[in-house]
Order: sequence, then C-alpha cells, then structure tokens
Amino acid sequence: MQDTPAQPTAFSLLGGEDRVRELVDRFYDLMDLESEFAGIRSMHPEALGGSRDKLFWFLCGWLGGPNHYIERFGHPMLRARHLPFPIATSERDQWLRCMAWAMQDIGVEASLQERLMQAFHGTADWMRNRAG
Repeated sequence: MQDTPAQPTAFSLLGGEDRVRELVDRFYDLMDLESEFAGIRSMHPEALGGSRDKLFWFLCGWLGGPNHYIERFGHPMLRARHLPFPIATSERDQWLRCMAWAMQDIGVEASLQERLMQAFHGTADWMRNRAG
C-alpha cells in the first residue's frame, strides 16, 4: 500500500511562523488604528504586546503548526477564557473584519483567505456570549 501525501496545513500555506506573526501584528495594528474596531480594542489592555503573543502562539497551533500556546498554557479553552468579555454579533463581526483586512494587507492568497475566514467565522461565532 502506498502512502498518500499529507495535505499541506494552513500554517505552511500561509508561510510559517514569520507570516503568522506578520498577520497578528497587522491585525493588532489595525485594531489600534481604525475606529471601526473600537469595540474590540476596548476589551484589550492598553499595551498589546501580550495579546499579540497569545494570538500568535494560538494561531500557530490552530493553523496546524507548532503548539506554542498549549506548551505555555495548556488547552486554549477559548470560550471559557473569553467569557469575562461581552461578545455579541457586533464584536464577532469587528474581529472578523479586522482579520480579513489584515489578511488582505499582508497579501494572503485569495483562496486561503476564504478558507481561513470560514474557519475563523465558526470559531468567532462560537465565542459569542451575549445577545445581539
């Protein structure tokens, strides 16, 4: 029996750690600069360094790369970790718009953007913990 080649991960298709870091940095730069993201920006500390690192570590593993987040903190428990923050449809949509814009800005290939946005939407929608 012949082994079938493994499908490349989203992590490798994106370009590895350097590109994930570039995406995360652009995401937080946009969140900090653009008034349309004020709702989600207000949920973050003034200094975004820790938030940048945590999203970078999380996305590396979530995209199929190294499990930096799990190695540091254990299971992500995303919903539980975000319960203290009021997340409704508006906050979900701000997060998704900010991530889509960041992917466009760093030049993520269109079909990969579409694939990632579908996955991000499912996760972001699951994070909602408030009506509206």
